[in-house]
Amino acid sequence: MTRGNNRHAVFENTEDYIYYLELIERFKAEHPFELYHYCLMPNHVHFLVKTNKASDFSNFMKRLNLAYFHYYRKQYGWVGHFWQDRFKSQPVGKDEYFIQCGKYIELNPVRAGIVKNSEDYRYSSYEYYAKGKPNTLLTDDLFYEETGKNAINRQKAYQNLTIDEIVANNYSKTVWGSCSQVYQEKRKIKRQIDKK
Repeated sequence: MTRGNNRHAVFENTEDYIYYLELIERFKAEHPFELYHYCLMPNHVHFLVKTNKASDFSNFMKRLNLAYFHYYRKQYGWVGHFWQDRFKSQPVGKDEYFIQCGKYIELNPVRAGIVKNSEDYRYSSYEYYAKGKPNTLLTDDLFYEETGKNAINRQKAYQNLTIDEIVANNYSKTVWGSCSQVYQEKRKIKRQIDKK
C-alpha cells in the first residue's frame, strides 16, 4: 500500500488513473512479479502481489512512484513531498484468506462511499474476477480456480464471496492470514533474516 502525502489525492481524473496503470504495466515488465489484486483509490493504492525477491518489488515501487510523481508534478505543478513515506507491505498467508484479502482490497471504494457496488469502480481488479473482463496486469488469484468448474461459475462465486472478520482484523497486523498461515509466514521471514 502506498499513500499520498498527508492523505492528499494522487489521482485527479481518469487520465491520471490510466497513466498510473500504464506505468505499472511498463515497470512490471522490467521488475517481474505476480499481481493478483489491486485497487487505485483517489489518495492511495493497494496491491496484492507475489515476488521472487523483495528487492524486485521495492525497485518496481520506487520507479513507479517516482515516475508518477514527475508526471503529477508536471500536470498540476505539485511542490514538496508527494508520497507519504515508503510503501507499506505485509506478508499474506497462502490459504483461504488470500482470495478474501484480494476482494477486501477491491471493496475499498464501496467502504469509502465512492460507489455502491464494486463493479461500478473502474480502477480495481474486481471486474477481472467477477465479470471476466480481460486485464493483462493480473495473474489469477491462487485460489480463484477452486471457486468454480468454469469461468461463469467462478465469476458468480467471486461476486458472492463473503469476507470473514479475520480479513478486516488483519489489516493492522504485520502478517495477514489464518493463525496457522501467520505462524508459517513468520517462520519463513525469520529464516530469511537469519541467513543475512
